[in-house]
Amino acid sequence: MKRVVSLLPSATEIVAALGCADWLVGRSHECDFPDGIEALPICTAPRLDLSGSSAEIDAKVKAAVVDAASVYEVLQGPLAECAPDVIITQDQCEVCAVSLADVEAAICTWAGTPARIVSLKPMILSDVFADVEQVADALGLADHGRAVANDLRNRARALTVMPAGPRPRVACIEWTAPLMAAGNWVPELVTMAGGEDVFGRAGEHAPWITWEDLKSADPDVIVFMPCGFGLERSAHEARLLMDAHPDFKALKAACAGRVYATDANSYFNRPGPRLVESLSLLVAAFGGQGLPPGIERMVD
Repeated sequence: MKRVVSLLPSATEIVAALGCADWLVGRSHECDFPDGIEALPICTAPRLDLSGSSAEIDAKVKAAVVDAASVYEVLQGPLAECAPDVIITQDQCEVCAVSLADVEAAICTWAGTPARIVSLKPMILSDVFADVEQVADALGLADHGRAVANDLRNRARALTVMPAGPRPRVACIEWTAPLMAAGNWVPELVTMAGGEDVFGRAGEHAPWITWEDLKSADPDVIVFMPCGFGLERSAHEARLLMDAHPDFKALKAACAGRVYATDANSYFNRPGPRLVESLSLLVAAFGGQGLPPGIERMVD
């Protein structure tokens, strides 16, 4: 059994999916799944006060980036006390979690055998499944990792929809003030669920858009999945946007009652095993089925 510190919520979920949750000895301040993870020592913290409105959070993060300041920090003392054999981090997004450089700097003075750092950089769904295998390999469980990853691939394949008619045109909103559409793996999930993403491109970072862009695109479906927000906060942000633009109700999606809010923090924002559940949420929404937990209709 290895001692593992995960500095990324999605990586924590990968370790748990491999059946190794009891190998975890430390976590990031955002790791909250599965149940019981919150009892582990916390090894990261935000450098900024990330409370406030979406616009206020955006301004704080952008100011930090301009100043070349990290949004999050590694807590060197707690991390060292965990005495990990393996540390899992990321080098995909400087504003989503601590960076690889921060982790390397935190352990550079450690004596003895250095911890192995596993850095993840998923951009599309296949990368997420490959990350499961990469983490498993670092834990000495390569064969088991391939089996778990293949099960996830098969489950996603079984959920994939090939619509007989036109695909609904879908706008996935990852931030509301200012507006940002979702990128990376989300457009791929939209396609697999039977839709057509009108803004995002698979494997590319989330694009900024404007209200006029959204109005001009006039999608058939709008799905709110603001980064880091649960279902209640996502629904709140959706209502703020709709109230700010009275003509929102004239959009096709609103007229058809096809505007949704999601538990984005648990599902769409985390490139881990629960992306398969994220796909099932979109399949239900696009197919007009009963909505499972994690997504709700915003307009009737």
